Amino acid sequence: MTEHIETLVIGAGVIGLAVARQLAVAGQEVLVIDQAAEIGSETSSRNSEVVHAGIYYPKDTLKARLCVEGRSLLYAFCNARGIAAPPIGKLIVATTGNEIPKLEALAAAGRANGVADLQRLTAREASALEPEISCVAALLSPSTGIVDSHGFMLALQGEAEAHGAGIVLRTQFLSAARAGAAHRVSLRDADGGTTELICRNIVNAAGHGAHAVARAIEGVDRSALPPRFLAKGNYCSVAGRSPFTRLIYPIPVPGALGTHVTLDLAGRIRLGPNIEWVDDFDYSVSGNIAEQFRTACRGYWPGIETREIAPSYCGMRPKIHGPDQAFADFVIDGPGRTGVPGLVNLFGIESPGLTSSLAIARHVAELLGA
Repeated sequence: MTEHIETLVIGAGVIGLAVARQLAVAGQEVLVIDQAAEIGSETSSRNSEVVHAGIYYPKDTLKARLCVEGRSLLYAFCNARGIAAPPIGKLIVATTGNEIPKLEALAAAGRANGVADLQRLTAREASALEPEISCVAALLSPSTGIVDSHGFMLALQGEAEAHGAGIVLRTQFLSAARAGAAHRVSLRDADGGTTELICRNIVNAAGHGAHAVARAIEGVDRSALPPRFLAKGNYCSVAGRSPFTRLIYPIPVPGALGTHVTLDLAGRIRLGPNIEWVDDFDYSVSGNIAEQFRTACRGYWPGIETREIAPSYCGMRPKIHGPDQAFADFVIDGPGRTGVPGLVNLFGIESPGLTSSLAIARHVAELLGA
Protein backbone atom coordinates (compact mmCIF):
# COMPACT_ATOMS: atom_id res chain seq x y z
CA MET A 1 0.00 0.00 0.00
CA THR A 2 1.39 3.42 -0.96
CA GLU A 3 1.94 5.71 2.01
CA HIS A 4 0.39 9.19 1.93
CA ILE A 5 1.96 12.15 3.76
CA GLU A 6 1.52 15.89 3.54
CA THR A 7 5.10 17.11 3.10
CA LEU A 8 8.35 15.41 2.12
CA VAL A 9 11.53 17.25 3.11
CA ILE A 10 14.60 16.11 1.20
CA GLY A 11 17.75 16.74 3.23
CA ALA A 12 18.40 16.33 6.96
CA GLY A 13 20.89 19.13 7.34
CA VAL A 14 20.17 22.14 9.51
CA ILE A 15 17.84 23.66 6.89
CA GLY A 16 15.82 20.50 6.31
CA LEU A 17 15.52 19.87 10.06
CA ALA A 18 14.46 23.45 10.74
CA VAL A 19 11.84 23.27 7.98
CA ALA A 20 10.57 19.93 9.27
CA ARG A 21 10.23 21.30 12.79
CA GLN A 22 8.44 24.42 11.57
CA LEU A 23 5.93 22.46 9.50
CA ALA A 24 5.40 19.76 12.12
CA VAL A 25 4.74 22.33 14.84
CA ALA A 26 2.19 23.89 12.44
CA GLY A 27 0.40 20.55 12.33
CA GLN A 28 1.63 19.10 9.05
CA GLU A 29 2.48 15.43 8.62
CA VAL A 30 6.16 15.57 7.63
CA LEU A 31 8.73 13.03 6.50
CA VAL A 32 12.42 13.94 6.22
CA ILE A 33 14.76 11.78 4.17
CA ASP A 34 18.52 11.91 3.68
CA GLN A 35 20.87 9.55 1.89
CA ALA A 36 23.53 9.98 4.59
CA ALA A 37 23.77 7.85 7.72
CA GLU A 38 23.60 10.82 10.11
CA ILE A 39 21.85 14.17 10.24
CA GLY A 40 23.81 17.22 9.14
CA SER A 41 26.83 15.27 7.93
CA GLU A 42 27.85 17.59 5.07
CA THR A 43 27.69 21.41 4.98
CA SER A 44 25.90 21.69 8.34
CA SER A 45 28.72 20.01 10.27
CA ARG A 46 31.72 21.36 8.33
CA ASN A 47 31.70 25.07 9.05
CA SER A 48 32.86 27.65 11.58
CA GLU A 49 29.70 27.42 13.76
CA VAL A 50 29.57 31.21 13.65
CA VAL A 51 26.33 33.08 14.32
CA HIS A 52 26.52 35.97 11.87
CA ALA A 53 25.11 39.41 12.61
CA GLY A 54 24.09 40.30 9.03
CA ILE A 55 26.82 42.70 7.95
CA TYR A 56 28.10 41.41 4.64
CA TYR A 57 25.02 41.13 2.44
CA PRO A 58 23.40 43.70 0.12
CA LYS A 59 20.31 45.39 1.51
CA ASP A 60 16.95 43.69 0.88
CA THR A 61 18.49 40.40 -0.20
CA LEU A 62 17.29 37.15 1.33
CA LYS A 63 20.70 36.69 2.94
CA ALA A 64 20.46 40.07 4.65
CA ARG A 65 16.87 39.72 5.82
CA LEU A 66 16.96 36.07 6.85
CA CYS A 67 20.34 36.39 8.59
CA VAL A 68 19.22 39.26 10.81
CA GLU A 69 15.88 37.59 11.56
CA GLY A 70 17.45 34.17 11.96
CA ARG A 71 20.15 35.37 14.33
CA SER A 72 17.56 36.59 16.84
CA LEU A 73 15.51 33.41 16.44
CA LEU A 74 18.57 31.19 16.87
CA TYR A 75 19.78 32.89 20.05
CA ALA A 76 16.28 32.74 21.56
CA PHE A 77 15.83 29.10 20.55
CA CYS A 78 19.18 28.01 21.97
CA ASN A 79 18.91 30.04 25.16
CA ALA A 80 15.48 28.55 25.90
CA ARG A 81 16.81 25.02 25.48
CA GLY A 82 20.21 25.23 27.11
CA ILE A 83 22.15 24.95 23.85
CA ALA A 84 25.46 26.78 23.89
CA ALA A 85 25.27 29.90 21.69
CA PRO A 86 27.32 32.67 23.30
CA PRO A 87 27.36 36.06 21.51
CA ILE A 88 31.09 36.51 22.05
CA GLY A 89 31.42 39.29 19.46
CA LYS A 90 33.68 39.87 16.49
CA LEU A 91 36.24 42.40 15.33
CA ILE A 92 36.59 43.10 11.60
CA VAL A 93 39.98 44.71 11.18
CA ALA A 94 41.58 47.01 8.62
CA THR A 95 45.34 46.55 8.51
CA THR A 96 46.13 49.37 6.08
CA GLY A 97 44.70 52.78 5.35
CA ASN A 98 43.47 51.51 1.98
CA GLU A 99 41.14 49.11 3.79
CA ILE A 100 39.40 51.76 5.90
CA PRO A 101 36.84 52.69 3.19
CA LYS A 102 35.95 48.99 2.92
CA LEU A 103 35.48 48.84 6.68
CA GLU A 104 33.21 51.88 6.55
CA ALA A 105 31.24 50.29 3.70
CA LEU A 106 30.71 47.17 5.83
CA ALA A 107 29.47 49.30 8.71
CA ALA A 108 27.03 51.10 6.43
CA ALA A 109 25.82 47.81 4.94
CA GLY A 110 25.27 46.34 8.37
CA ARG A 111 23.29 49.32 9.57
CA ALA A 112 21.18 49.24 6.40
CA ASN A 113 20.37 45.61 7.16
CA GLY A 114 19.23 46.42 10.68
CA VAL A 115 22.40 45.52 12.59
CA ALA A 116 22.12 48.34 15.11
CA ASP A 117 24.95 47.55 17.53
CA LEU A 118 28.04 47.96 15.31
CA GLN A 119 30.82 50.10 16.77
CA ARG A 120 33.68 51.73 14.87
CA LEU A 121 36.96 51.43 16.78
CA THR A 122 40.32 53.14 16.51
CA ALA A 123 43.47 51.05 16.54
CA ARG A 124 43.96 51.88 20.23
CA GLU A 125 40.39 50.91 21.11
CA ALA A 126 40.70 47.62 19.23
CA SER A 127 43.98 46.83 20.98
CA ALA A 128 42.38 47.56 24.33
CA LEU A 129 39.82 44.82 23.61
CA GLU A 130 42.23 42.38 21.95
CA PRO A 131 45.86 43.27 22.77
CA GLU A 132 47.41 40.92 20.19
CA ILE A 133 45.58 42.54 17.29
CA SER A 134 47.46 44.74 14.82
CA CYS A 135 45.22 47.10 12.84
CA VAL A 136 44.64 50.72 11.90
CA ALA A 137 40.89 50.56 12.58
CA ALA A 138 38.24 47.98 13.38
CA LEU A 139 34.52 47.33 13.48
CA LEU A 140 33.07 45.64 16.55
CA SER A 141 30.03 43.40 16.09
CA PRO A 142 28.80 42.49 19.60
CA SER A 143 25.96 40.27 18.36
CA THR A 144 28.16 37.88 16.38
CA GLY A 145 28.64 34.60 18.21
CA ILE A 146 29.22 30.87 18.00
CA VAL A 147 26.82 27.97 18.40
CA ASP A 148 26.89 24.27 19.17
CA SER A 149 25.62 23.35 15.71
CA HIS A 150 25.22 19.65 16.48
CA GLY A 151 23.28 20.36 19.66
CA PHE A 152 21.12 22.78 17.69
CA MET A 153 20.39 20.17 15.00
CA LEU A 154 19.59 17.51 17.60
CA ALA A 155 17.10 19.90 19.20
CA LEU A 156 15.47 20.59 15.83
CA GLN A 157 15.24 16.86 15.15
CA GLY A 158 13.82 16.15 18.59
CA GLU A 159 11.13 18.81 18.34
CA ALA A 160 10.19 17.78 14.81
CA GLU A 161 9.81 14.18 15.93
CA ALA A 162 7.92 15.20 19.06
CA HIS A 163 5.33 16.82 16.78
CA GLY A 164 4.99 13.72 14.64
CA ALA A 165 7.64 14.16 11.94
CA GLY A 166 9.50 11.10 10.72
CA ILE A 167 13.21 11.22 9.87
CA VAL A 168 14.56 8.41 7.72
CA LEU A 169 18.27 8.22 6.89
CA ARG A 170 20.14 6.13 4.29
CA THR A 171 17.29 6.87 1.91
CA GLN A 172 17.77 8.36 -1.56
CA PHE A 173 15.27 10.44 -3.49
CA LEU A 174 14.91 9.08 -7.02
CA SER A 175 12.09 10.97 -8.73
CA ALA A 176 8.71 12.64 -8.39
CA ALA A 177 5.87 12.65 -10.91
CA ARG A 178 2.54 14.42 -10.79
CA ALA A 179 -0.34 12.36 -9.38
CA GLY A 180 -3.38 14.59 -9.68
CA ALA A 181 -2.99 17.33 -7.09
CA ALA A 182 -0.07 15.52 -5.44
CA HIS A 183 3.34 14.01 -6.19
CA ARG A 184 4.15 10.33 -6.57
CA VAL A 185 7.67 9.99 -5.16
CA SER A 186 10.09 7.13 -5.67
CA LEU A 187 12.73 6.42 -3.02
CA ARG A 188 15.59 3.93 -2.63
CA ASP A 189 16.37 2.53 0.81
CA ALA A 190 19.68 1.39 2.27
CA ASP A 191 19.18 -2.16 1.00
CA GLY A 192 18.60 -1.00 -2.57
CA GLY A 193 14.87 -1.52 -2.54
CA THR A 194 12.51 1.09 -3.93
CA THR A 195 9.34 2.41 -2.36
CA GLU A 196 6.72 4.94 -3.38
CA LEU A 197 4.78 7.51 -1.45
CA ILE A 198 2.25 10.20 -2.27
CA CYS A 199 2.76 13.70 -0.88
CA ARG A 200 1.18 17.10 -1.43
CA ASN A 201 4.37 19.13 -0.88
CA ILE A 202 8.09 18.63 -1.54
CA VAL A 203 10.78 20.77 0.08
CA ASN A 204 14.09 20.32 -1.72
CA ALA A 205 16.66 21.13 0.97
CA ALA A 206 19.22 18.68 -0.36
CA GLY A 207 22.19 21.07 -0.24
CA HIS A 208 24.83 19.88 -2.66
CA GLY A 209 22.29 17.51 -4.16
CA ALA A 210 19.55 20.10 -4.67
CA HIS A 211 20.17 20.46 -8.41
CA ALA A 212 19.98 16.71 -9.01
CA VAL A 213 16.79 16.48 -6.95
CA ALA A 214 15.19 19.36 -8.85
CA ARG A 215 16.01 17.80 -12.21
CA ALA A 216 14.27 14.59 -11.11
CA ILE A 217 10.96 16.32 -10.32
CA GLU A 218 8.39 16.39 -13.08
CA GLY A 219 7.48 19.90 -14.21
CA VAL A 220 10.68 21.64 -13.13
CA ASP A 221 12.20 23.82 -15.86
CA ARG A 222 15.79 22.61 -15.82
CA SER A 223 16.96 25.59 -17.87
CA ALA A 224 15.80 27.92 -15.07
CA LEU A 225 17.93 26.30 -12.36
CA PRO A 226 20.81 28.41 -11.03
CA PRO A 227 24.39 27.41 -11.88
CA ARG A 228 26.25 25.09 -9.55
CA PHE A 229 29.81 25.50 -8.25
CA LEU A 230 31.89 23.98 -5.47
CA ALA A 231 34.25 25.88 -3.21
CA LYS A 232 36.29 24.11 -0.57
CA GLY A 233 36.96 25.88 2.71
CA ASN A 234 39.94 24.54 4.65
CA TYR A 235 40.56 25.03 8.37
CA CYS A 236 43.65 24.83 10.54
CA SER A 237 44.02 24.41 14.28
CA VAL A 238 46.41 26.52 16.34
CA ALA A 239 48.23 25.07 19.33
CA GLY A 240 48.18 26.81 22.68
CA ARG A 241 45.85 29.05 24.61
CA SER A 242 43.88 31.63 22.64
CA PRO A 243 44.92 35.25 23.17
CA PHE A 244 41.47 36.34 21.94
CA THR A 245 38.03 36.43 23.51
CA ARG A 246 36.31 37.41 20.26
CA LEU A 247 36.36 36.31 16.63
CA ILE A 248 38.82 38.21 14.44
CA TYR A 249 38.01 38.77 10.77
CA PRO A 250 39.98 40.56 8.04
CA ILE A 251 38.36 42.59 5.26
CA PRO A 252 36.43 40.13 3.02
CA VAL A 253 37.85 38.75 -0.22
CA PRO A 254 35.75 38.04 -3.35
CA GLY A 255 33.40 35.13 -2.66
CA ALA A 256 34.39 34.65 0.98
CA LEU A 257 35.00 36.46 4.27
CA GLY A 258 38.76 36.04 4.33
CA THR A 259 40.87 33.68 6.45
CA HIS A 260 39.83 34.54 9.98
CA VAL A 261 40.31 33.52 13.58
CA THR A 262 37.38 31.72 15.15
CA LEU A 263 37.00 30.09 18.54
CA ASP A 264 35.20 26.87 19.36
CA LEU A 265 33.08 26.45 22.47
CA ALA A 266 36.11 25.24 24.42
CA GLY A 267 38.00 28.43 23.52
CA ARG A 268 40.39 26.74 21.10
CA ILE A 269 41.57 28.65 18.03
CA ARG A 270 40.89 27.62 14.48
CA LEU A 271 41.84 29.50 11.35
CA GLY A 272 39.76 29.56 8.20
CA PRO A 273 38.11 28.96 6.02
CA ASN A 274 40.04 29.95 2.96
CA ILE A 275 38.37 29.52 -0.42
CA GLU A 276 39.50 26.99 -3.01
CA TRP A 277 37.38 26.55 -6.13
CA VAL A 278 37.14 22.86 -7.02
CA ASP A 279 35.32 20.60 -9.48
CA ASP A 280 34.74 17.54 -7.29
CA PHE A 281 34.12 16.59 -3.67
CA ASP A 282 37.30 16.07 -1.71
CA TYR A 283 37.29 16.34 2.07
CA SER A 284 41.05 15.88 2.42
CA VAL A 285 43.06 18.83 3.70
CA SER A 286 46.43 19.51 2.13
CA GLY A 287 49.34 19.33 4.51
CA ASN A 288 51.00 22.42 3.04
CA ILE A 289 48.27 24.94 3.84
CA ALA A 290 49.52 25.79 7.34
CA GLU A 291 52.08 28.31 6.11
CA GLN A 292 49.53 29.81 3.71
CA PHE A 293 47.25 30.40 6.67
CA ARG A 294 50.08 31.88 8.71
CA THR A 295 50.79 34.32 5.89
CA ALA A 296 47.11 35.22 5.54
CA CYS A 297 46.73 36.00 9.25
CA ARG A 298 50.03 37.58 10.24
CA GLY A 299 48.95 41.01 8.98
CA TYR A 300 46.43 41.33 11.81
CA TRP A 301 47.90 38.79 14.26
CA PRO A 302 51.71 39.09 14.35
CA GLY A 303 51.84 36.63 17.24
CA ILE A 304 50.90 33.78 14.94
CA GLU A 305 54.56 33.60 13.90
CA THR A 306 55.38 31.72 17.10
CA ARG A 307 52.37 29.38 17.03
CA GLU A 308 52.21 25.81 15.79
CA ILE A 309 49.58 25.44 13.06
CA ALA A 310 48.20 22.15 11.75
CA PRO A 311 45.67 21.31 9.01
CA SER A 312 42.36 20.33 10.58
CA TYR A 313 39.26 19.79 8.40
CA CYS A 314 37.40 21.25 5.45
CA GLY A 315 33.90 21.89 4.19
CA MET A 316 32.37 22.27 0.75
CA ARG A 317 30.26 25.34 0.03
CA PRO A 318 27.23 24.78 -2.25
CA LYS A 319 27.87 27.84 -4.39
CA ILE A 320 25.62 29.18 -7.13
CA HIS A 321 28.21 31.69 -8.31
CA GLY A 322 31.73 31.19 -9.54
CA PRO A 323 35.05 32.89 -8.77
CA ASP A 324 34.34 35.77 -11.14
CA GLN A 325 31.30 36.90 -9.12
CA ALA A 326 31.45 38.26 -5.58
CA PHE A 327 27.90 37.54 -4.40
CA ALA A 328 24.86 35.40 -5.05
CA ASP A 329 21.75 35.47 -2.91
CA PHE A 330 19.96 32.47 -1.47
CA VAL A 331 17.53 31.00 -3.99
CA ILE A 332 14.32 29.87 -2.28
CA ASP A 333 11.71 29.27 -4.96
CA GLY A 334 8.16 28.44 -3.92
CA PRO A 335 5.43 27.01 -6.14
CA GLY A 336 4.88 30.38 -7.81
CA ARG A 337 8.45 30.33 -9.16
CA THR A 338 9.08 26.62 -9.62
CA GLY A 339 5.82 26.30 -11.56
CA VAL A 340 5.18 23.02 -9.73
CA PRO A 341 2.36 22.91 -7.14
CA GLY A 342 3.61 22.24 -3.63
CA LEU A 343 7.33 22.41 -4.53
CA VAL A 344 9.93 24.58 -2.80
CA ASN A 345 13.50 24.44 -4.12
CA LEU A 346 16.43 25.82 -2.09
CA PHE A 347 19.78 26.49 -3.77
CA GLY A 348 23.02 28.09 -2.65
CA ILE A 349 22.28 27.84 1.06
CA GLU A 350 25.82 28.47 2.23
CA SER A 351 26.84 31.02 4.87
CA PRO A 352 24.85 32.49 6.60
CA GLY A 353 22.62 29.42 6.24
CA LEU A 354 23.20 28.13 9.77
CA THR A 355 22.39 31.52 11.28
CA SER A 356 19.39 31.93 8.98
CA SER A 357 17.97 28.43 9.37
CA LEU A 358 14.97 29.19 11.58
CA ALA A 359 14.05 32.23 9.46
CA ILE A 360 14.44 30.15 6.29
CA ALA A 361 12.09 27.59 7.81
CA ARG A 362 9.47 30.29 8.46
CA HIS A 363 9.87 31.54 4.91
CA VAL A 364 9.41 28.07 3.44
CA ALA A 365 6.32 27.49 5.58
CA GLU A 366 4.84 30.77 4.31
CA LEU A 367 5.49 29.72 0.70
CA LEU A 368 3.54 26.53 1.40
CA GLY A 369 0.74 28.36 3.20
CA ALA A 370 1.50 26.65 6.51
